[in-house]
Amino acid sequence: MALIALGINHQTAPVALRERVAFDPETLPQALQQLHNREGCRGAVILSTCNRTEVYVQDEAEPQALLQWLADFHQVALNDLTEHTYQLNQLETIAHLMRVSSGLDSLILGEPQILGQVKQAYAQAKAVGTLSYRLERLFDRAFSVAKQVRTHTDIGASAVSVAYAAVNLAKHIFGELGKAKVLLVGAGETIELVAKHMRDQGVEAPVVANRTLNRAELLANEFGGRPITLHQLGDALGHADIVICSTASPMPIVGAGAVSRALKARRHRPMLLVDLAVPRDVEPEVGDLRDAYLYTVDDLQNIIADNMSSREKAAQQAEGMIAEHAELFSQWLQSQQSVSAIKQYRQQGAEVRDELVEKALQSLDNGLPAEQVVRELAYKLTNTLLHPTTKALQQAGSEQQSQRLSNLADSLGLALKNDER
Repeated sequence: MALIALGINHQTAPVALRERVAFDPETLPQALQQLHNREGCRGAVILSTCNRTEVYVQDEAEPQALLQWLADFHQVALNDLTEHTYQLNQLETIAHLMRVSSGLDSLILGEPQILGQVKQAYAQAKAVGTLSYRLERLFDRAFSVAKQVRTHTDIGASAVSVAYAAVNLAKHIFGELGKAKVLLVGAGETIELVAKHMRDQGVEAPVVANRTLNRAELLANEFGGRPITLHQLGDALGHADIVICSTASPMPIVGAGAVSRALKARRHRPMLLVDLAVPRDVEPEVGDLRDAYLYTVDDLQNIIADNMSSREKAAQQAEGMIAEHAELFSQWLQSQQSVSAIKQYRQQGAEVRDELVEKALQSLDNGLPAEQVVRELAYKLTNTLLHPTTKALQQAGSEQQSQRLSNLADSLGLALKNDER
């Protein structure tokens, strides 16, 4: 019974189709149970994010049947999915999960959030009771490999988004950011990401300036900050060590004059300004002011390009690690097949023994001579246990399967004569 995977992601399908096969938290337990209850399925895990939906199963069914199940569950035409999904065999599934967990298959190479999402998928399957022993071992190994990739490569060491790059730049200049006074200008998605990264670096109570106070309040409240309007920007600049801007204004809203006055009020303590907006939010002349350090989105894009190159080199190193671990795990799975066969073989032998011993005891109770009972027990036990092997040897010989005959003889410790090989 193999481990197989079926998936659809940002590389194979447009967002409109990915949305149609995404699993929401409310229906995911039902989907796991339904998938697990299919005939021949021993275990199931579903990973569903904004960029991918992947189904991992320990199953003896054909991958096409798994695709049909996905189409039926989401009421999507099978033809719509066929061209946009990938179906992976056991070794491919092992390596793929390790790559996904390590961030090598993400939209942004090396991003760390995916590992948390994979762990959540694992935990959900475990809670519902659809996590088989082999799937559990596979996911545990994938988590271990992802940790090794993070520890022993630079896959996640460099910033590859403008929001993270801006915060990383501030950290590089100021060191620890916990005591820095931060002013965020704007309240859109980019500034929200900046605020999240700032919070991760220990920043408390950022000031959020926005054209509408309502939106500034929503964002400031989320991060324990203070909301202000753009009219209050001049006063706020005088208290800010770090200013990060990203608005949709067609004209600059942070002028050189306002920054010059703020620097005087700060007694020329350094001020970092990062302008993530296009068109610019900060007048270019600010960069000419002493003690004002201005970086634009173009500056950060150059940093990001260098960092992406660094991550790609780290990814090559990580791919080698994953290939090695995938092969080792595949070998472990193959060894489990022999363990299962040995267990079944010994169980069959024990059942035959117990049945014949019970009959022998009944014969003794019926008054038959002990020697006769023992001899009969030995004969029947030997005959029953040797029958399948004898039959296999005869079949291999009669069908002239010399290699099979040789393998059987070697496994039984038999030495075939030259004319028998």
